[in-house]
Amino acid sequence: MARHTGPRLKIVRALGVELPGLTRKSPGERNYPPGQHGQRQRKKSDFGVKLMEKQKLRFNYGVSEKQIRRLFSEAKADKAPTGSKLLELLERRLDNVVFRAGFAPTIVAARQLVSHRHVRLNGRPVSIASIRVRPGDTVSLGEKGRTIPMVRECLEEPALTRPEWLSFNESGPSATITRVPDASEVPFPVEVQHVVEYYAVRM
Repeated sequence: MARHTGPRLKIVRALGVELPGLTRKSPGERNYPPGQHGQRQRKKSDFGVKLMEKQKLRFNYGVSEKQIRRLFSEAKADKAPTGSKLLELLERRLDNVVFRAGFAPTIVAARQLVSHRHVRLNGRPVSIASIRVRPGDTVSLGEKGRTIPMVRECLEEPALTRPEWLSFNESGPSATITRVPDASEVPFPVEVQHVVEYYAVRM
């Protein structure tokens, strides 16, 4: 399933990196994998390293294995570098844009806003989180969505600094996509080449 319903902090600790799209919680001092053997220093295999990088993308953006494989195939067919194109396609998902615009604390919460039709794309209510935005598109909230306490809190204090590829209008509030996202603007460390190598031998 694309949606992870278990403990999110456990995923963050297992992967060893904070995933802002999954949770706002930080592992703090427990920055080691969960379990009784979590504090042991274990050398990861080449496969383990590549799998971990792939899982970072899956859990942060909340996509299923089937979805990320489809995106990888599309990225591979593009003229741009496969890894950079894959990150661009993930960043252009509507739920991620709602999150990066500061309308929700996580992508998980952003997806819920979309599914409940609180989000408008170019003025029209939408309910599909995987819609891919394009430069020139404007994302805003409906009247009811703007009154949700969680949304109001996020607008006052966004989880992340808004990226340069979004132009934010406070009076809307709304966010307009000014250009396609760059791979360097992904808000967490990921070695995307490992992801490319992971799928290169499996597709």
